[in-house]
Amino acid sequence: MISRSEFQLVLLRRMADYQPALVEQARQGLGFTITEMREANAWWQRYVRSRSSPRGPERFRAVLGPSDNEMDMRTGDLVSRLYRWVLPLWPELRFEIVVGPGGQVWQEWLVRAPGTKPPAAPEDQALEPWEYVVGDLERMYPRVRHLPEDAPTRWHSEYGYDDGHGVVVRRRARFVYGLLQEVSEPLDGTANAL
Repeated sequence: MISRSEFQLVLLRRMADYQPALVEQARQGLGFTITEMREANAWWQRYVRSRSSPRGPERFRAVLGPSDNEMDMRTGDLVSRLYRWVLPLWPELRFEIVVGPGGQVWQEWLVRAPGTKPPAAPEDQALEPWEYVVGDLERMYPRVRHLPEDAPTRWHSEYGYDDGHGVVVRRRARFVYGLLQEVSEPLDGTANAL
C-alpha cells in the first residue's frame, strides 16, 4: 500500500512527459528517490488493474484515507458526488474525483481549492505550467473548447482571446490530472469554432 505522500508520485509520473524538470524538483522536495517513484507508480498500476482492489471512491479512500471534503454536484437532473483530498505538494489545489450515481469514477484531477484565488492571466496570455487548472482556464477565457482526451489522465483545451485589434488568437493548453503542463504558441487561423 502506498501513502498519500507517495500517491503524489503517481501524479508526477504522468506529468514527467511534459515537465521533467518540475517533476524532478517536486520529487526531490518530497524526499523520494527515483526508485521509490517508480515503485509507487508500479504499485498503483497493479492496484488499479487488480480484480480484488476496491472500485469507485473506495479505491481512493484506501490509499488517501477519508476525503477531506465531500459534496453533491447537480447538473440538470443528474447528481454526482465530489470527493476531495489535500495533497501537500499543491496546497492551493485539491485532488478531486467525480463519482456518478452508479458509483463509477468519471473524473480524477486537481482542482482549485475553495476560497483560493487563481493567478491572473499574464499579459502575453502564455500561461505558466503548474500554475493553472482546467477550471481556471474556463474562468479566465470566455472562448474555451475542450478536445477529446488522448489518455484518461490528459485533458486538451483550446482557448481564445482578443488581441486588442479585433482578432481572436487561439492557443492549445495541455493538462495532466487537470494541472496545466504546457501552452502552444498561437495557432494559425481564427477561432471561429470557439
